[in-house]
Amino acid sequence: MRRRYLVGYDIAEPRRLRRVGKEMKGWGYRIQFSVFLCDLNGIELVQMRQSLKELINERQDSVFILDLGEVSRWDPRRVETLGLDKGDQPDDPMVF
Repeated sequence: MRRRYLVGYDIAEPRRLRRVGKEMKGWGYRIQFSVFLCDLNGIELVQMRQSLKELINERQDSVFILDLGEVSRWDPRRVETLGLDKGDQPDDPMVF
């Protein structure tokens, strides 16, 4: 079962910030500079967490992972955008 996660981060050092951004592109869809939507199964979630832990400095950086629920129950109408819309989330599941 795939679940949708909202992942955001605040990285203190520019080099780590670029590395985390590049890593996250492999896991999800960028909706803002440091915010991604990711459709993941349980194994992928563990792998993503481990990859991020290896890239960040836990004393200086922070990452949040918010579980938005099952992908099959996702309703895009629950998201409101003010200002520039970065585009719609693809309907097809993301495969990595």
